[in-house]
Amino acid sequence: MDVNRSIFTAQGLLGPEPGHVIAGIRRTDHGGDPLPVIDPATGARVAEVPSASDALVDEAVTLAVTAQRAWARRSHTERAKVLRSIHTLLGEHAEEIARIVSVEQGKPFGDAVGEIGGAQNFFEYAISQQYRDIGEVIATESGEQLTVREVPIGVVAAILPWNFPAAIFARKVAPALMAGNAIIVKPSEFTPLSAMALAELCRRAGVPDGLLSVLCGPGRSTGSALVRHPDVGMVTMTGSTRGGREIMAQAAQKLIPVSLELGGKAPFIVFPDADIDRAAKDAVAARLWNAGQVCTCNEITYVHQDIREEFVERVQSHLAAVEPSDPFAASSTLGPLVAEREWTKVKSMVDAAVEQGATLALGGGRPEGEQFAAGNWFAPTLLTDVTEQMDITRNEVFGPVLAVTTFSTYDELITRANATPYGLSAYVYSNNLHTVMQALDDLDFGEIYVNKAGPERPQGFHTGWKASGLGGDDGTHGYERYLRRKTSYVGYGPSYGG
Repeated sequence: MDVNRSIFTAQGLLGPEPGHVIAGIRRTDHGGDPLPVIDPATGARVAEVPSASDALVDEAVTLAVTAQRAWARRSHTERAKVLRSIHTLLGEHAEEIARIVSVEQGKPFGDAVGEIGGAQNFFEYAISQQYRDIGEVIATESGEQLTVREVPIGVVAAILPWNFPAAIFARKVAPALMAGNAIIVKPSEFTPLSAMALAELCRRAGVPDGLLSVLCGPGRSTGSALVRHPDVGMVTMTGSTRGGREIMAQAAQKLIPVSLELGGKAPFIVFPDADIDRAAKDAVAARLWNAGQVCTCNEITYVHQDIREEFVERVQSHLAAVEPSDPFAASSTLGPLVAEREWTKVKSMVDAAVEQGATLALGGGRPEGEQFAAGNWFAPTLLTDVTEQMDITRNEVFGPVLAVTTFSTYDELITRANATPYGLSAYVYSNNLHTVMQALDDLDFGEIYVNKAGPERPQGFHTGWKASGLGGDDGTHGYERYLRRKTSYVGYGPSYGG
């Protein structure tokens, strides 16, 4: 089957050709050079999408302002009904959307189907907010009522990454809509097609025209125009720390709230009393998610020196058993990297680590075989004898490269693990309750997994510290980012003429 062509059909969510989505209509207005969409598995061009001009950004925001006012007047129950329709349609179109994700992003089709299930979960949690407390009545003087209530922010700009284009669309759109906002999505240049398809699905589910738009284009033009627009009241972004800093600086000029989910350098810590086999399996699984292209991936494995040999042997065995394969093969568990630039970056980091003294125990570049000659394929890779002086210990790899280093004492481990500028996720493997609880206190990361490899839950809070951002969109704490509070004093007693 020609997977490159099969995602565009007259009856499908993408329609016959790609374009921006504004007021429920597909637009092909160009404000710059068209952006190619490349299949990472083959290197073939799948489509070209237009770049939005500043005028198109302004048009989308203007429509959003009007649509949001009407949407905010709807009750939470009414909004929840629309979100429930989206949830239902996601299930009905799961394979269609997953195919689009696999073609443009490269992940195995089975994983893409699972991503659509994750998108449903984000809508499910947002729907549950129809029953939340939306304010408080505070004691005050007799004949006076003091209330603090939640109200929508208005128009939200959402900047999406390419690694989970469908799930993170849902992660931002679901709470934004449920809270009463309009939202304009700027997808990654690598993965714009899934956002277009999801916008069409939302239209079919009853989302009012203008309330949700998708604008394609580079972050530094289209994204910047959205952030700087005077009628955008909040920015939520998942992506690189560099991009997050730029967005925060632009938003600071307007003094509007930002939600930033940025990069990570997750330590995977294996203490000597851990279940070694489980830790080894999870270390590999947590490294190879989405070909290592996840901010919560195991970025550096710290194993106690007393169990180093046994642990490395098991890790190498598990890694060697993973074979990259076409995303649409039934057995596929490891796809390509999303783009050539990512392949080049990962390859240069592996080569630099070897030059700096690391041992290349497995992989290190393109897998052998004619089927991997085209596309952005990178073999599962194992680096041992890694030290904290190496670049690969400090910088986010974002590829299927498992780097192992050793430690001897608890205090040494904590100091080294916390030395990273990032602070998103960490993993702790130990069967000693004292060690676990002490590590939970001492590790400077916003999200810690103990004897398990994730992923995070929609009712939790995926929050980063330090250079990993300002917190995420999940759970109660994430939902509240899409709200502001209004205080009212109402006098009604005799002293007020009542």
